[in-house]
Amino acid sequence: MNIGVLGGTFDPIHIGHLIVAEEARIKLGLSEVLFVPAGQPWLKLDRDVSLAAHRAEMVRRAIADNPHFKLCTLEVERPGPTYTVDTLTMLRKQAGSDAHFFFILGHDALADFPLWKEPKRVVQLCRLVVAPRPVLSEVEGSGSKDLKHLETALPGLLEQVIQLDMPVIGISSANMRRRLAQGLSIRYLVPPEVATYITEHKMYMTSVGDA
Repeated sequence: MNIGVLGGTFDPIHIGHLIVAEEARIKLGLSEVLFVPAGQPWLKLDRDVSLAAHRAEMVRRAIADNPHFKLCTLEVERPGPTYTVDTLTMLRKQAGSDAHFFFILGHDALADFPLWKEPKRVVQLCRLVVAPRPVLSEVEGSGSKDLKHLETALPGLLEQVIQLDMPVIGISSANMRRRLAQGLSIRYLVPPEVATYITEHKMYMTSVGDA
């Protein structure tokens, strides 16, 4: 069984996340994609993050109409900073040895991969599926240059990386938060159920960070 794992703060989840997950599911033949909201993301300890319960509920509502998408709350239920290696280890124990995991991330996140906790162990537990991001796509060849640098830092990494061939989605959670703080519409940028939840709970009336 091939299982996709899309981790993130999801603050808030937007249609870009859903498009990436669906593209990965179809092109890699994934039986399901797990959406894993971060509990206390270690890379974002320097900024305020919305309550995990809010972020998880927005994910639940956003993916409710897709039978191949599932909410995984391992990280929001675990105290302290959350690390991908710990989550993948727990998922593998739950799924068994017959499961193959594909961890989906943006090209920008891949640049920080050598800084992750136990990156060598991460690539033993899964394949990395890299979606294109607007900043890197503007510079021709930047993607391959970054990968060569990462290969130097982590020999053998390229063998575990799958480049997801899909359109670049120029949407970010940070942009959603800025728009909401400015009183601008996010219609068509997030699922309607997420927009309703944000309005009901008066979220993002002031910015909660740039990441």
